[in-house]
Amino acid sequence: MELKFDNKLTEKQILLNASKVKTFLELDDNRSMLFKGDNFEVLSILLKKFKNKINLIYIDPPFNTDQEFFVSKDGRANSISHSKNDIIAYSDKMSTEEYLEFIRERLILLRELLSDDGSIYLHIDYKIGHYIKIIMDEVFGRNNFKNDIARIKSNPKNFYRKAYGNEKDLILFYTKNYKNNIWNDIKVPLDENEIVERFSKIDANGRRYTTIPLHAPGETKNGPTSKPWRNIPVPKGRHWRTNPDEFDKMDEEGLIEWSSTGNPRIKKYADEHKGKKIQDIWRFKDPQNPRYPTEKNSQMLEQIILQSSNKGDYVLDCFAGSGTTLKAASKLDRKWIGVDSSDVAIDIIKNRKLGCYVYYDISKNIQKEVKNTIYKQMTLDCIDKISEDD
Repeated sequence: MELKFDNKLTEKQILLNASKVKTFLELDDNRSMLFKGDNFEVLSILLKKFKNKINLIYIDPPFNTDQEFFVSKDGRANSISHSKNDIIAYSDKMSTEEYLEFIRERLILLRELLSDDGSIYLHIDYKIGHYIKIIMDEVFGRNNFKNDIARIKSNPKNFYRKAYGNEKDLILFYTKNYKNNIWNDIKVPLDENEIVERFSKIDANGRRYTTIPLHAPGETKNGPTSKPWRNIPVPKGRHWRTNPDEFDKMDEEGLIEWSSTGNPRIKKYADEHKGKKIQDIWRFKDPQNPRYPTEKNSQMLEQIILQSSNKGDYVLDCFAGSGTTLKAASKLDRKWIGVDSSDVAIDIIKNRKLGCYVYYDISKNIQKEVKNTIYKQMTLDCIDKISEDD
């Protein structure tokens, strides 16, 4: 499936245009980097040394809102109302066709940069996201689509228009190779209500627990998991969860509960629960006092980085904005590449504690070392222990 619109270039032409971009800057493929400049130009330069080397990409591009976004002189972002003295952070004014081609051209370059085990998360809103989904199917392949994630971004809004209120936006998650992407399967802990609901029993020591059957779906024709245990036959269509010899040990340790009718069940304790799988509805609300328009929740970025990259990997954000992605990557011991053309964005990023990196100004051919204090992240057992440090 392909989305057709005016002024759509072929992939061959886009890659040819990228190959014509020249630079005298020296790139270090083992350093974090911040670029000031047009991101098509920067991505073209990166392709000369980083093709197939970027493990994770997160981008939060403009949403084609036909607006300008401002920050005040005191550093406060103003996206709804603003003073005449406020500074334009960035402009989001393009026709739909221009915007779609703008995004598509950059997605093609990002695909070339993405490693074979890499992933890309694209953050977008409900008004344009369906078109972007088709473009991403075209660029990355429909088979490499993983999720569309609904992100609860704010409290419910009561619009005056005759429609439902909006409290969510969309994150599209694709991989370079569907079966080969980095996936750390991080878990989130149960909240107190979930613990009470799922682990409704309490033992003599005050520990909450629940029970599950000794058997699981699916028959096994041979082996101990298909044989009776203590004269109890395996139910039809099922098999023992483990070798029945283990059940004897568990029973001795008091980890099997017997009903009044002699039905055994395994005890599972709440304090041993490893957490639940992350689902496709996320509740990460935007910061209340952002430094930059459309600044995103730092815990959300940390979750993405923990899930889809490993320590030492490269994380890229070519719409870096306030630098939340870069800060999260630094905090979690990843190398990062950030790109933005906005003076306001670059100034905000420079004021963050991002450790040591190389700063490049493409238009001025400036290249310099930046040393900044870095926040040292403690070992994480689960995602809720991540602090929202800035």
